[in-house]
Amino acid sequence: MKNILSPSILAADFWKLGEQIRLVEQAGVPYLHIDVMDGLFVPSISFGMPLIESLRKSTQLTFDVHLMIRDPERYVEEFARCGADIITFHLESTQQPGEVIRRIRACGKRVGITIKPGTPAEDLLPWLDQADMVLIMTVEPGFGGQKLLPECLDKVRFIRKVSEHRGLNTDIEVDGGVTSGNLREILAAGANVIVAGSAVFRGNVTENLQNLSLQME
Repeated sequence: MKNILSPSILAADFWKLGEQIRLVEQAGVPYLHIDVMDGLFVPSISFGMPLIESLRKSTQLTFDVHLMIRDPERYVEEFARCGADIITFHLESTQQPGEVIRRIRACGKRVGITIKPGTPAEDLLPWLDQADMVLIMTVEPGFGGQKLLPECLDKVRFIRKVSEHRGLNTDIEVDGGVTSGNLREILAAGANVIVAGSAVFRGNVTENLQNLSLQME
């Protein structure tokens, strides 16, 4: 299964956002991770539809959109229209996960399902066959720059094992506290899509991308 880097623009310099996204493209990195926070499901407020729509006009990168919002079923069509390619929602954020999945599929987009660190990985199992990607949060969602919670990697190992047992080709994404120092451990646990914010956008972006990409080969 191919390893994919998904730089998180939550850690980007917004004054230079267009320039930094071009550096991501030039490095040959295929994904861009976009966190959407509503100030309700998580304490912070971040990007919304206007930013995604604006960026979509300027890049062909795969938009890996992570919805940290209550009742995501209300907004699936809008995020699809704005240019999301993968729409990931939290199991904890809705009482209708099946409906969220149905709406994402109806828009022709890829389905991602995620859980917070305190949610058992077993909660994902009823939906695993319907997901293109499972995102294991390795920090509490809502803030960048946190340290990875190593016990969350056990969830990655568990979901990878179950996916393989079921004959699924599920992408497993990790988001939170990724650094060049722990990346190999994350990959060894079974993740293949890696969200990195500060590890990409703090310092020399091109050098950071090259360093991370080399470790993922």
